[in-house]
Amino acid sequence: MSQVMAPPWLDVLDETIGACITHRRPDLEARLREKRAQQLDPKLRVLVVGESKQGKSQLVNALLNAPVCAVGDDITTTVPTFVQHADTPSAALVRNASARGSIFHTPTERIAVPIEQVTKQATAQHVVRAEIGIPRALLDSGLVLIDTPGVGDTRSAHTASTFATLMQADAVLLVSDATGELTSAEMTLLKKVMEACPNVTVVVTKIDLVPSWRSVVERNKALLARAGVPAKLIPVSSALRLRAAKTGDQRLNTESGFPELLACVQRDIVASADLLARRAVAVVASSAISQLVTPLREELTEHDSSRTVATISTLQEAQRRVDELRRRSARWQNVLNDEMADLISDVEYDLRDRTRKILREVDRTYDEADPAIGWDKFEQWLEDNLNEAATTNFAWLMERAEWVAAKVAKNFPVYREDLIPGSVLPDDLLEPASKLEKPKIEPFSIPQKLFTGLRGSYGGVLMFGLVTSLAGMPLINVISLGAGALFGGKSILDESDQRLKRRQAAAKAAAQRHVDDFFVKFSKDVRDSGRHIQRSLRNHFSTLAEELQETLLESARSAKRAVQDDQTERERRLREGRKELDKLVTLYKRVQTLGGPAMELTA
Repeated sequence: MSQVMAPPWLDVLDETIGACITHRRPDLEARLREKRAQQLDPKLRVLVVGESKQGKSQLVNALLNAPVCAVGDDITTTVPTFVQHADTPSAALVRNASARGSIFHTPTERIAVPIEQVTKQATAQHVVRAEIGIPRALLDSGLVLIDTPGVGDTRSAHTASTFATLMQADAVLLVSDATGELTSAEMTLLKKVMEACPNVTVVVTKIDLVPSWRSVVERNKALLARAGVPAKLIPVSSALRLRAAKTGDQRLNTESGFPELLACVQRDIVASADLLARRAVAVVASSAISQLVTPLREELTEHDSSRTVATISTLQEAQRRVDELRRRSARWQNVLNDEMADLISDVEYDLRDRTRKILREVDRTYDEADPAIGWDKFEQWLEDNLNEAATTNFAWLMERAEWVAAKVAKNFPVYREDLIPGSVLPDDLLEPASKLEKPKIEPFSIPQKLFTGLRGSYGGVLMFGLVTSLAGMPLINVISLGAGALFGGKSILDESDQRLKRRQAAAKAAAQRHVDDFFVKFSKDVRDSGRHIQRSLRNHFSTLAEELQETLLESARSAKRAVQDDQTERERRLREGRKELDKLVTLYKRVQTLGGPAMELTA
């Protein structure tokens, strides 16, 4: 049996992994091994990215001629949706197996769902992606279309999930509608996408809505040319494509632009899988080799005996930077602890203030109203106000948490916008508190009223009967009977008032208990969310600090070795370093032949 030869670019990737091991860079090694494992997967993943409401989901539907992705003004993609081939339509949601797990590398589990319920159920807590399988010839070759949340959405978790999925992409369709030329944000997004995946096609959608779409396409081409972005641009109309598929109109299908897009997918993606793989390997390997070369080059420079003084200065500077990093680390940790303590205190106070306002309104209501009348309407009012208080309070927590993340990032030793984590916020709170218990309503029946009236009238009859008997009248007379009737009516009214006050007091007490239960439960959820945010931020910035510290320490160690080594040792290490550098340059040149970006790296 003949042995199947591995693709040549995997050999180059393996050599790059070996170089990372030799130069003690386990972080780069792990990234390259993940890319290598992806190359052995026969599936070909095409990511559909872009800003919100640009027609990404409709584009996927039109490519497949199937309503697999929900579209509409009030509907948006919340998690990456993987659409792949299956003999029968099926769908599943993939979510974190741990309900309180970290946002990093948690175990996952797949849950089968009805295909028509995917979009609705994908918004549930801890769902990380949706998977849909349908029988389509386009997907039969292993092609997987991935619809992603809009980049630039107000909820940063969406953007983070899109960029996390980008690392798995073999090719990318960047979507922008024809209502205007590519914005600066979209150009920035395009360049960032190409840094991770160089196989990008720009798709201009909604040309059926813009009569002047051709001029928009020309301006976009000029923008791409000026920016030096070698991306193909294809204008399409998903609406015309779907209408043509429904009516069988070939002319309308041609006008939609999808034949060119499908031909591009088949020719430049499906039929060019090897080229796409080589380019992807070239990008990640080039980046890794560049990071290996930089400290090696610095070490060779420091070992030059003619630069001993400069080397000592470099050592002192490296040590100063390490000390500064340690001081800054203590500073951002203090800022994080102080700000999160203030945040949890403020959010809990805000929740208490909102619930007190609700209770004051309850007191005002039941100072006058009767709980026996309209209790159901009051119960709904109370639940609506509590839900509104919870929603507003939690939204404030999320807003303040993002502000805290930005403030901590500014206290980091080297501030950049990408230091802020993509998402540290829990998706939702737990189940709502128990329902409001209806207070006991004391009935005041007709027999009770008669008994109360008779009891009150007795005193009136007896009192006025005795008075009138002094005038020679009998004990039971018209005056005593009238007084008895008056006293009986007064007794009934007084008893009715007392029962009303007891009902009002019972209603207030029931509302107080319900609001207290709500506050106890929701305030705990808020504190738990705050602790979850604090842990996530601490882990995120600690990882960044460790990476930066390792880089600085390696530079300091190199400088120290350069100072301490004698001339003979320096010359020996110089020869070895140049040899290693030459190997890396040679390897880099081999990587460039795979189809990677044209970058220059010299010894």
